[in-house]
Amino acid sequence: MRERNRSGSVVLDRRINTWNFFWWENGKRRSKKIGTKSQFPTKASAWRAAKPQRDAVENQRQINPSNPAPTVKTLVEQYRQEKMPTRHDTRSSYESWLRVYILPKWEHDPITNLQARPVERWLDSLALAPKSKVHIRGIISALWNYAMWKQDLPMQVNPISLVTVKGASKRVRQPRSLTVEQFRLLVSHLKEPFNTMALLCVCFGLRISEALALRWGDVDWLNGNLTVERGIVQQVVDDVKTDDSRKTLTISDELLNVLKAWKQTTPFSTTEDWIFASPVQVGRLPYSYTGVKQVLQSAADAARLGHLRSHAFRHTYRTWLDSVGTPVGVQQKLMRHADIRTTMNIYGDAVTPDMREAHGKIVGLALNGR
Repeated sequence: MRERNRSGSVVLDRRINTWNFFWWENGKRRSKKIGTKSQFPTKASAWRAAKPQRDAVENQRQINPSNPAPTVKTLVEQYRQEKMPTRHDTRSSYESWLRVYILPKWEHDPITNLQARPVERWLDSLALAPKSKVHIRGIISALWNYAMWKQDLPMQVNPISLVTVKGASKRVRQPRSLTVEQFRLLVSHLKEPFNTMALLCVCFGLRISEALALRWGDVDWLNGNLTVERGIVQQVVDDVKTDDSRKTLTISDELLNVLKAWKQTTPFSTTEDWIFASPVQVGRLPYSYTGVKQVLQSAADAARLGHLRSHAFRHTYRTWLDSVGTPVGVQQKLMRHADIRTTMNIYGDAVTPDMREAHGKIVGLALNGR
């Protein structure tokens, strides 16, 4: 619980139920105890009690209004504590871009040195895919916004908004989509549970992080539904990628029978067990993405399908939905996309019978090629 202001923030330490006032001074985070939760029951009352400290910080700012802009290193340290995304895989990718590219180049520069022209020229010099450069540009832009939010800088147009990345709208590698024959050839080289895993991914358009995070309790055997509500990345269980990814999907009877067969085979079959529990981890965790990737590529090599990654199943699902004549509005709901630009959804919400019919057609293609 915190109240943020240009002069600091009030935070409740839940371990000992005390209110503390935090502020930044010369690039370092300072703190001072305000009082206990019993003394100040609400954060508003604690905020009012912190007025002397807030005034002191504000006075210091007014005494030295020309404080130099913070360095990128200082800003990153503060950003990590206050604004860094909390989702594990997003945070990991941010840290990777910061550690490998942004900090080695800019850590000692004030943030105001990161203007459109030098940043754009630097990005052009990097031997990275355009999409990777877009990620780096986005993080630098977020640092600029954070500096203005903290009032380290006056409000202004974010200069990084002027940075362009050549080829940003083009894919370096075109998405892979399998034909029905290619998919059936691939799964003929996959043993369980990877065979069932591939079927679930291609029949629902699941991301591999979502498939690996499924538990048996997510299957509603009576009503024929599957609930997608979590993901797992680098063996860390987290939320799904977006709110629209969290959905309850219908399962055809044929696919339910495939799941039942695997449930009767696996030693990890209780409600709380992972559907694709790893025997190496004695069921405590599902198979890792690295292991799945190796198995999938080995099967693709055996089937002479070339380079293949798990996300090809999601692209395949979209292609197959088109091939069986599924309305675009239904596709958008089945793909669990939030935006019209992702699946061209201009026909409104899909109804459950349409979703069940489309899903049944995809399962028919996956299981028997019809």
